[in-house]
Amino acid sequence: MSFVVIIPARYGSSRFPGKPLVDINGKPMVQHVIERAFEAGADRVILATDSNDIASVATSLCEVCMTRDDHSSGTERLAEVVATLGLADDTVIVNVQGDEPFVPAENIRQVAVNLRQNPQASMATLSTPFSDEADICNPNMVKVVVNHQGEALYFSRSPIPYDRAAMLENSQPVNPGSFFRHIGLYAYRARYIKQYVSYAPSALEQTESLEQLRALWYADKIHVDVASAPPPVGIDTPEDLEALLKSLATN
Repeated sequence: MSFVVIIPARYGSSRFPGKPLVDINGKPMVQHVIERAFEAGADRVILATDSNDIASVATSLCEVCMTRDDHSSGTERLAEVVATLGLADDTVIVNVQGDEPFVPAENIRQVAVNLRQNPQASMATLSTPFSDEADICNPNMVKVVVNHQGEALYFSRSPIPYDRAAMLENSQPVNPGSFFRHIGLYAYRARYIKQYVSYAPSALEQTESLEQLRALWYADKIHVDVASAPPPVGIDTPEDLEALLKSLATN
């Protein structure tokens, strides 16, 4: 199937400035992301950045689109790319974060296919069951609950669903496999990206600092499939990167 990958990558980060350029096994982080996107079979791979330093690294690897530095979300940055490049409304676009160097190419393709197979959905994304109980309360690991059709009911930084028996009454251990971590891969059509950025930001997305809650606030459907390949944990801090590299070295 035909799809385009857009990789939003900004230099500024309160917890990890310059993250897309950090060296991982002899390559800048963003290069790993670009390579995974091509492995997934994308027709085009476009890096969207407000940083000349990031652009100079990527320019020999894929298309680069310079964007403004005042976007509040990755999706808003994608909307500028859609407008600048004049992408057709029916173009399937996969948003792959520039700080996911080990994202499985299989998952990038899966989320694009998922959107095609669920035409009622405005967006498609992925999740994976938790394996460690301690991670359930980590606010950097976003949780998602879905209905019987696989459509998102809510995303939160808090543990959802709330397992009353296990957490309050202490009558049984928490089963981490009954909680699902959201994976920050999104697929949508170009027309929906334009629709999304026309919405006023919602109170929920601002409270949780989760842009996908804007879509749910306006009653747009997000289909959530379970990732076919085990995804690594995201890299939010230098400590996250150090831990990930250590785990890869021992595997």
